[in-house]
Amino acid sequence: MAGGGAPAKSDEPQPHPPKDQLPNISYCITSPPPWPEAILLGFQHFLVMLGTTVLIPTALVPQMGGGNDEKAKVIATLLFVAGINTLLQTMFGTRLPAVIGGSYTFVPTTISIILAGRFSGEPDPAEKFNRIMRSIQGALIVASTLQIVLGFSGLWRNVARFLSPLSSVPLVSLVGFGLYELGFPGVAKCVEIGLPQLILLVFVSQYVPHVLHSGKNIFDRFAVIFTVVIVWIYAHLLTVGGAYNDAPPKTQISCRTDRAGLIDAAPWIRIPYPFQWGAPSFDAGEAFAMMMAAFVSLVESSGAFIAVYRYASATPLPPSILSRGIGWQGVGILLSGLFGTVTGSSVSVENAGLLALTRVGSRRVVQISAGFMIFFSILGKFGAVFASIPPSIIAALYCLFFAYVGAGGLSFLQFCNLNSFRTKFILGFSIFLGLSVPQYFNEYTAINGFGPVNTGARWFNDIINVPFQSKPFVAGVVAYFLDNTLFKRESSIRKDRGKHWWDKYKSFKGDTRSEEFYSLPFNLNKYFPSV
Repeated sequence: MAGGGAPAKSDEPQPHPPKDQLPNISYCITSPPPWPEAILLGFQHFLVMLGTTVLIPTALVPQMGGGNDEKAKVIATLLFVAGINTLLQTMFGTRLPAVIGGSYTFVPTTISIILAGRFSGEPDPAEKFNRIMRSIQGALIVASTLQIVLGFSGLWRNVARFLSPLSSVPLVSLVGFGLYELGFPGVAKCVEIGLPQLILLVFVSQYVPHVLHSGKNIFDRFAVIFTVVIVWIYAHLLTVGGAYNDAPPKTQISCRTDRAGLIDAAPWIRIPYPFQWGAPSFDAGEAFAMMMAAFVSLVESSGAFIAVYRYASATPLPPSILSRGIGWQGVGILLSGLFGTVTGSSVSVENAGLLALTRVGSRRVVQISAGFMIFFSILGKFGAVFASIPPSIIAALYCLFFAYVGAGGLSFLQFCNLNSFRTKFILGFSIFLGLSVPQYFNEYTAINGFGPVNTGARWFNDIINVPFQSKPFVAGVVAYFLDNTLFKRESSIRKDRGKHWWDKYKSFKGDTRSEEFYSLPFNLNKYFPSV
């Protein structure tokens, strides 16, 4: 019989149809849960974002010459700014339920500023800390202009217009999977605490709901609160029982719950304010290096925004809305520079994964979490208590949340033709380089103490080395370039790359569902139209 195989029988399983929006989401952007549930879910988002908020200052402040007092103030400042930026993003940016927190992307450039020779001769640690902080602030303030200009001018919209499901897969997947070094390696630093947390989280969130059949989604929706409290108490019993009294310092940092220095140093009440460390100082080279870090953060956050819209069960993100969100993220970096947070701002990947775990993509929930951030940043003692959660517990949470975000990127393969060799090449080559190139740069830096590009100008080295250390940046750029240049004019290519699914959402004008998700509140679209 010519023409291939016989037609499929009616009783044979049929392929799953592609879905523009994820089904089985309990609450989407515009459908908030009841207030008691929303408050608990918001507190859960607050707990999840604390990991990055604490770990970055804990790593950087001692290198700057700061002690526990400075560390407590920087953590509170980063928490305060994260709350403001989250509110701005959910109200005026993309309006997605995206938490905007501290970013690891800016850390290499920040370390480069810390190691600058002009600070080495400062004998007073407190003065050295202030001088370095003011230099970081100046670099962040200048770097923020990149995202502000690209976002609000609509230039990033023109880039996003050529993004397709095919080129989004490597970008979004490695936004999650690319952070694997923050997952189980962190769990293994205190395996007797981290591993129980990971096992308990998977058991409570995935198995218990199917065993009990309560129908109220209690265990899967609040699994983080349940498991963190249980393991935190267990870790505290080990701490007060003296299990870590003779342990090496690194083990104590990962396991102990009594970070007494941080709790004792935190003030009872303190409101962070701009220029609290003094007037920022500016260095042209450091500013250019930080601008490159801001550009890398822009690409990574674009992938994170795509993951957030997916798990919030929104319609695909129009390019104009993505550009608007990047502009407001630039404002977030500006605020980070004005207040002094030692790092810039970007979309919190772990909180994007929490959306998938809870299946609650409500904007109100994330705005409530921003309220918790601001509240506990002002009440420093109480915030420091929550900041004492052992890093191994946070790393266990990362294992699940980063995996969810990576899987969210893979879900866009449903719009692509996986039988196309063009599709296979772009996917395989971009993901491989996205893993391999940063591995080379990171290994080279770990062995030699400097990156492959090593000139006399430290800022120039950062401009070249920092982008190639980012897995989603490398994979996203390679996939975007190949997808938009490789045999693009052939008639079947548009459908193979899944572009026809997204083109109908280039603008939400006339699309009432997208307009409901992304339109600005208070009739502000009249004054700030989406370009």
